[in-house]
Amino acid sequence: MNPSTTHLVTLQRRPAPGGDPHPDDFAVEERPIPALGAGQLLVRNIAMSVDPSMRGRLDVGEKHYTTNFEIGEPLDGSAIGVVLDADTDTIPVGAIVRHRMGWRDHAVIDAATATVIDAEAAPIGAWLGILGQTGFTAWVGVKRIGELREGDTVFVSAAAGAVGSAAGPIAKLLGASRVVGSAGGAAKVQMLVDEIGYDDAFDYRSEHPREGLKRVAPDGIDVYFDNVGGPHLVAALKNLHVNGRVALCGMISQYSADGQGQDINQLIEAVLRRVTIRGFIVRDHEDMRPEFEQTVAAWLRGGKVENRQTVTDGIDHAVDAFLAMLKGGNVGKALVRLDTTRTV
Repeated sequence: MNPSTTHLVTLQRRPAPGGDPHPDDFAVEERPIPALGAGQLLVRNIAMSVDPSMRGRLDVGEKHYTTNFEIGEPLDGSAIGVVLDADTDTIPVGAIVRHRMGWRDHAVIDAATATVIDAEAAPIGAWLGILGQTGFTAWVGVKRIGELREGDTVFVSAAAGAVGSAAGPIAKLLGASRVVGSAGGAAKVQMLVDEIGYDDAFDYRSEHPREGLKRVAPDGIDVYFDNVGGPHLVAALKNLHVNGRVALCGMISQYSADGQGQDINQLIEAVLRRVTIRGFIVRDHEDMRPEFEQTVAAWLRGGKVENRQTVTDGIDHAVDAFLAMLKGGNVGKALVRLDTTRTV
């Protein structure tokens, strides 16, 4: 018997302008599951992704690349689940699929929007992490946007996060001679060097990015993979070589007052150093996905890269996972396991 209701997370109010989201901005509700229509699937979600990009969707502005969340309505995001029922011949019952209707235990989705994944080839969490959109973002940012060249020195901000923990190893495997990063806290910095494969890193909480970057990359950098903006981008602009490249992936600092305006006031450095600054949204680069999946899956099987993740259990704790991630409380991909009987 298929379930008739599901628990899901809704937006109750928007964060105060310039402020941080609060647990009271959200609620967990029980709602009816829609009837299955033609070409649709009923999915029991196993795990869902918690992403920094979701922060922009909480506001009414345009600091995102999809749609704003609506007050009183469910959140959504990447998830992986098992098909319980299907009104289509394209995807069978029992298949494991990746889709965009996370933040709920069960979802009705259009089969055309789902992708069947091979849970035997890699763990389910990897298909949301190193083999999912975060790993793909790192691949596109390093290879196409950053135009990585053999022997480059690469700087990655938020290097212990989901994208950052993938971007560093990918850059190294694609030919960078030196990869340095930033992270919040001494333990994360040590992990970047000892476990993730960075050559050096600094703690932006105890050392200003300008000084930290100069110390770990005294000869300058060729590529900056930007997940933060603000003081980190300023530091990169001051340390880039002539003809350096900046891949603008995310600017989480723009939601706090201490990051706003600092980077734009230093853009003269891009002129003086002939720097290329290019923003990107990963969905525009789907032509690279087959090469990415084939190459990185082989690296994963061979132990050249790892799927790092921080897992929180249960829909009731999904908001906690999201808010912790925004404050750097995760290492690697932040996931919520929605079916605690499954391994992710």
